Amino acid sequence: MKYQFIAIEGPIGVGKSTLARQLAESFKAHYLSDTQGGNPYLSAFYKDPRASALHTQLHFLVSRLKVLTNPAVLKPTQPIVADFMLDKDRLFAELTLDHTEWWMYSHLYDQQVRDVPKPDLVIYLQAPLERLIERIERRGISHEQRIDSNYLQQLSSLYERFFHSYVETPLLIVNTSDINLADDVREVEKLSKMVSELEGGRHFFNPMVAS
Repeated sequence: MKYQFIAIEGPIGVGKSTLARQLAESFKAHYLSDTQGGNPYLSAFYKDPRASALHTQLHFLVSRLKVLTNPAVLKPTQPIVADFMLDKDRLFAELTLDHTEWWMYSHLYDQQVRDVPKPDLVIYLQAPLERLIERIERRGISHEQRIDSNYLQQLSSLYERFFHSYVETPLLIVNTSDINLADDVREVEKLSKMVSELEGGRHFFNPMVAS
């Protein structure tokens, strides 16, 4: 595979883990999973964001750093496909932390991430708010059912702003509005083929117009 470390990103419910597992299988790569399900503060955060925002973000940062500095990532023996990139931590922190918390968090972040391996290709999944809500409801994770739609919209806007100016690696932007990555096998095959042939720069995959 041309790219040795692919990271898939996008807002909650867009299908990151589903696509990451599929691409990892297709490319015989190591699947690297986010730590979302193991954060003990997450359920409390969705009940009362202000009360537990800092604890939630610090736990995510520490646990994701642990994942990204394990031997399978630092000294890989096969390609890697991850369903997250570390940059997402700053996006969520920007949205959830107050000024004082953000100052402390950002200083810790900058000190800790300097030597963390970075992807050489990023795939950014997009979907409109109503589609994200549908998918969150369908997958039925209890604490996610408390996610406020305004919070989800703000998060989507932060992702859009971040990737609008993103130039660190080649970037593939995928419109998932009209495909279910868990079921649309043909579209995933087209996407896999496109990934294997991508050169540098910014690219788009829209199933409505893909040949």
